[in-house]
Amino acid sequence: CGGGAGILAARSQPAQPAPPPAPAMPRKNPKVGFVSLGCPKALVDSERILTQLKVEGYDIVGSYDKADLVVVNTCGFIESAVQESLEAIGEAMAENGKVIVTGCLGKRPEEIRAAHPGVLAITGPQDYSSVMSAVHEALPPKHDPFTDLLPAPRRRRKDDGMIEGVGLKLTPKHYAYLKISEGCNHRCSFCIIPSMRGDLVSRPVDEVLREAEKLAMGGVKELLVISQDTSAYGVDLRYAPRTWRGREYQTRMTDLARGLGELGLWTRLHYVYPYPHVDDVIPLMAEGKLLPYLDVPLQHASPRVLKAMKRPAAAEKQLERIQRWREICPELTIRSTFIVGFPGETEEDFEQLLDFIDEAELDRVGAFPYSPVTGAKANELPDPVPEALKQERLARFMELQAEISAGKLERKVGTVQTVLVDAIDGELAIGRTRGDAPEIDGTVQIQDGAARKLKPGQFVEVEIMGADEHDLFGLVAR
Repeated sequence: CGGGAGILAARSQPAQPAPPPAPAMPRKNPKVGFVSLGCPKALVDSERILTQLKVEGYDIVGSYDKADLVVVNTCGFIESAVQESLEAIGEAMAENGKVIVTGCLGKRPEEIRAAHPGVLAITGPQDYSSVMSAVHEALPPKHDPFTDLLPAPRRRRKDDGMIEGVGLKLTPKHYAYLKISEGCNHRCSFCIIPSMRGDLVSRPVDEVLREAEKLAMGGVKELLVISQDTSAYGVDLRYAPRTWRGREYQTRMTDLARGLGELGLWTRLHYVYPYPHVDDVIPLMAEGKLLPYLDVPLQHASPRVLKAMKRPAAAEKQLERIQRWREICPELTIRSTFIVGFPGETEEDFEQLLDFIDEAELDRVGAFPYSPVTGAKANELPDPVPEALKQERLARFMELQAEISAGKLERKVGTVQTVLVDAIDGELAIGRTRGDAPEIDGTVQIQDGAARKLKPGQFVEVEIMGADEHDLFGLVAR
């Protein structure tokens, strides 16, 4: 009773001004950690997810202990990549505990759940909306993008990786990947990409060109055009015409190349299958509109093995094409990848491959022993090659290619090459010539780079003083 009387008494007193409310503690931005695995196409997916996270007010952090949750963008192309992805998920679970999985391995959720049953959500590749929905559920944004009329204003930092009109980029500021399509219409027997990423879906050519233009305005010096099959670009859209800068361009590789050539950037074409219309872009390289560089995944040289692989353009006379390309553009650099030890590969097939490599003298080559991929039709083929024989053939292949590469690079000694600087490492500047893509090709070690105060993203003329089978060494040209 006494307590009640006291309350009543208090209410009967003359009204007093209410004390000012305590200032509300500012709500901190939710923090997300991000692990990106796999190929450049997966990297672009990561950039798109991270861009949306930043737009919605999430902070991106670089350590597990600072993150409220972690997103892992996985790869599932070959078994070694699957294992790497599962290990990355396991590490994130152990270090943080709140994990969302996306990417190619997300197409095999039962495998992820079997290894890591505690993950919060699993989505497939390029399923950005599902990733964001899972993040919203586990870690609601400070700003609600679905109910707030306008996004909360945010102050941009110069070093936040964002490019106006494009989004966040995970590459260094001076180069960027430009993804022109998703998926693939081919059904190569060793590949499961179509089952993970679907059939070819091309972006309209004007959309791609506008993105490239914005990247150029944002300071990008080099564009790396990527897809699953760059040569097939636009076939699903029936090469629909679109307008950019007052001119009409068809949604096809050749017109896209012409448009990109107008930007004055280093433009590098990757994943180009050797279809006849590829011949039409070689003159653009000779004119300096595109970098004289083609990434052509040939995979083998034996017609019998190529047929078993169900490779497109298997009937093309590859050596004749390469010779014709070099006649038009003598500076052309050709990179390719090959598989050794494919099921049924005989010694005669392998010798054909070595003969091809010896005659073609490709500039940059990657080779891999055949690895069974869950769901690939090639697993059903007869006569698997023993693992020891695969490794022996791989060693012979790489020994021959090392000799070819060393000889080609040795011919550049004494020349002056235009180099794009990627990094400063002690006294050295590390850069690349027009014939070298980042991460996968060789480099130029500029011995006096630091002394010359070179910076990443800078073009410089370098006199080549030496070479090995992978890299070049030189000094800034006087």
